[in-house]
Amino acid sequence: MQLVKGSLMDLQLKDKTALVTGASRGIGLAVVERLVEEGVRVVAAARTSSPALRQTGAFVVPVDLTEPDGPERLVAAARQEVGELDLLVNNVGGGDGEATAGFLDVDDEAWQQIFGVNFFATVKTTRAALPSLIRQHGAIVNISSNGARIPSSGPVAYTTAKAALTALGKALAEEFGPQGVRINTVSPGPVRTALWEHPEGYGGQLARKLGVPQEQLLAALPEQVGMLTGRLIEAGEVADLVAQLCSPRAGSIMGADYLIDGGILKSA
Repeated sequence: MQLVKGSLMDLQLKDKTALVTGASRGIGLAVVERLVEEGVRVVAAARTSSPALRQTGAFVVPVDLTEPDGPERLVAAARQEVGELDLLVNNVGGGDGEATAGFLDVDDEAWQQIFGVNFFATVKTTRAALPSLIRQHGAIVNISSNGARIPSSGPVAYTTAKAALTALGKALAEEFGPQGVRINTVSPGPVRTALWEHPEGYGGQLARKLGVPQEQLLAALPEQVGMLTGRLIEAGEVADLVAQLCSPRAGSIMGADYLIDGGILKSA
């Protein structure tokens, strides 16, 4: 199946409904743009909206999914706006604050915060959305990280939370697949987003820790981590893969974890 924008292949997504979390920038924004392009009616969730997100034409819901009632309020607002949900893309994540800290430097509060945004926000949003997705025989795509398979490649709390997220996708596929809901995971490597490019993001923090200019770090990164493409991943590439997995044409893809990391992970 082709993943190229403008492809003649119809992904059969027109007039479907979708909820996308963590949608204000980066991968989430690219997913919203891609789904809207396919004719999907999208509800986009973000703690703060952005001009780029508003320009997509998606219905934007400002929400903090780490708040106890945030996920339920979000799903209720989405249902009120578009009716039943066909698609859920759990992209919300983060944890830059402890990006370069070692295990002994990450306290309980930081662990709880990182798991809250990278794991429990998805647990709660999925739980709230599943009744509608079951009725629609819908699809869920969770955005994890290749760090879930290479825990030593990033901050320990973050990669551990992403490993839990990847495992969650497998478990949900086993339970809800027979009820007609497809659940899959996408695990990107380094993507050209604010995580790497913002001075206060992971890339900026890592550059300061290593004592090198951030531009130099990013230029050398693909080769150093073994990306066979020689470049960072573009957010639109991840969005194209997500759109494919949302499509009914991917009807037999279930419980899978798709790496999109430029060839970093070498194991079979």
